[in-house]
Amino acid sequence: MADDVTAPETQPESQPAPEPEPKPATPPAPTTPDWPIGLRALGFGGDYNPEQWPMEVRLEDIELMREAGVNIVSLAIFSWATIEPREGRYDWTWLDNIMDRLQAAGVKVALATATASPPPWLTANHPEILPRTAEGVVLHQGGRQSYAPSSPVYRDYAVKMATAIAERYAEHPALALWHIDNEIGCHVPHDFSESAERAFRTWLRRRYRTIDRLNEAWGTAFWSQRYSAFKDVLPPLAAPTYANPTQQLDFARFSSDTLLEYYKKLRDAVRPITPLVPSTTNFMVNLSTKWMDYYRWAREVDVVATDHYTIADDPEREIDLALAADMTRGVAAGKPWILMEHSTGAVNWQPRNRAKGPGEMIRNSLAHVARGADSVMFFQFRQSKAGAEKFHSALVPHAGRESTGWRESVRLGEALGTLGDVVGTRVPARVALLFDYHAWWAIELDSHPSVDVTYGDRIRALYREFWYRNVTVDVVHPGADLDGHDVVLVPSLYLVTDEHAAAIAAAAERGASVVITYFSGIVDERDHVRLGGYPGAFRELLGASSDEFFPLLEGERLTLDDGTTADVWAERVEVTTAEVLRRFTDGPLPGGPAVTRNVVGEGAAWYVATRQDEAGTAALVEQVLAEAGVEPVAAVPRGVEVVRRTGGNSSFLFVLNHTDSVVTVPASGTELTTDTKVDGELHVPAHGSAVVAER
Repeated sequence: MADDVTAPETQPESQPAPEPEPKPATPPAPTTPDWPIGLRALGFGGDYNPEQWPMEVRLEDIELMREAGVNIVSLAIFSWATIEPREGRYDWTWLDNIMDRLQAAGVKVALATATASPPPWLTANHPEILPRTAEGVVLHQGGRQSYAPSSPVYRDYAVKMATAIAERYAEHPALALWHIDNEIGCHVPHDFSESAERAFRTWLRRRYRTIDRLNEAWGTAFWSQRYSAFKDVLPPLAAPTYANPTQQLDFARFSSDTLLEYYKKLRDAVRPITPLVPSTTNFMVNLSTKWMDYYRWAREVDVVATDHYTIADDPEREIDLALAADMTRGVAAGKPWILMEHSTGAVNWQPRNRAKGPGEMIRNSLAHVARGADSVMFFQFRQSKAGAEKFHSALVPHAGRESTGWRESVRLGEALGTLGDVVGTRVPARVALLFDYHAWWAIELDSHPSVDVTYGDRIRALYREFWYRNVTVDVVHPGADLDGHDVVLVPSLYLVTDEHAAAIAAAAERGASVVITYFSGIVDERDHVRLGGYPGAFRELLGASSDEFFPLLEGERLTLDDGTTADVWAERVEVTTAEVLRRFTDGPLPGGPAVTRNVVGEGAAWYVATRQDEAGTAALVEQVLAEAGVEPVAAVPRGVEVVRRTGGNSSFLFVLNHTDSVVTVPASGTELTTDTKVDGELHVPAHGSAVVAER
């Protein structure tokens, strides 16, 4: 019977069987919070590595944290060998002590699972856990992340360590967040070890069910690649020539899923022990970190966290920062997120590691907050005196308390301490830029029309023009809800599903201006070409098609009929219902369409069939913004960044002056970091920043 109640063997015929006793309702499982426990103001802090320092320095660190207003640190990220110096022998004394001292100082802890690098005794005893390259080279102990994420042996050891830490500190009042591993996949996004080979076959069986379906998806009739059994399938190892493109694409998907599965193993080890402590891991959301599908990963973390570092030799690094922050907000589905790491000054891993300029560290921090971060953290709290990262800057520099760097850290803490009302507010935007990791992986495979076509190129070029105009952009997955966005940018979306292509078309139908750039819509999710003419999935939407590509040779440039130039790409476009806005005047296709616009429902679809120069891209953006009626957040001089966060009846205007001159910005309210009234005009010094609670 239902509810596990056993019926009596006999019942009088005249009496109905008694109703079973109702089973007590199972209480609902506790809901895991989506923010660090007890962190009610903007978070401020960073990675803290007390195991590198004697007790007198640790005691000073606690005082310095109080002085700067630090309220959260990540702890024990690389501490496995210190916690477990020999297998099964644990030393918790130092960690117990620092956890207690941080709690007494009012500093919350994002406690790591200490699994970011295995200790030397583990790799010595189990060399099979080491990762391997496609060429068969084993990556040994001596750096970090020297583990194969698919290795069952390593996973068992890592889960054991995570469990031990969770059991030790489950009831500790300083514990606010689980920092699972660290920058997962940063150094080994693709592993080709024997454990990965076995796991890849298992992944393929789940995806395709039968070997015939795999053969169809991979197009194995080409080059005699047809498989008769899953056991014959290998990862895309080093081969005499190009590996099967769909095999490469699926291995990228498998690798991202495997790293995510590793995260989940560790998360699921600590969650039963601490069900009310949220978990995350630090993503690396930017246009340099390619191989992890963070949209998929975001579903498995309680709060999105990311790391970001500016590139010293990028003259527009503030744009890269803004783009990465907007990408992170998109990964977080618009919710507030944690900046888990950035730098106070120089890093150690670029070819030339230059310190940041006047006000740059504070501007960088507030730029992340402006675009959705509710916590600003650094690598690291105190600058190391030994090891590979000893020249990486920190909140406490080598020079110590009496230094410009420390005074800047204190000033930042003071500024962040005034922004408590910003916590939980959102960043409104009427422009959406579509971004997809699978399209990135696919477009940059080998054997394509031009090596000069890269995924980030048009993303950065288009985003740059909106940044300079202070028009806020949501960077979102093609499957995101596009309602509320009046401009939809589709740069180089080479791979697109039917569903996502239909959603893009629907956005135009309801009134959005959709801008699609070259080499978009070419293949489906299997990397199979969409037949019938380019750009495949978008021909009908664009009212235009092409039958052949004409990628340009190195250094070759074309002129358009408005006097702007283009390079890298051209294609033979024929319009059906579209209007031709720009034509080529020279090159392989003189007189041919270069930019078109098609009226679609209440909106329009634009096609850019070449790589426009800066002037051409700027003109395009101006036309699209005018058509959509999208205005900037504020009219300010070029190089001044303005972003608004809103929530309830509150509105906060962030102003970041990246120029060498004092600027005047229209604003009214209270400038929070100085607690001064603003009545119509806000004056921001060169390299300065301000946050106005608007009235």
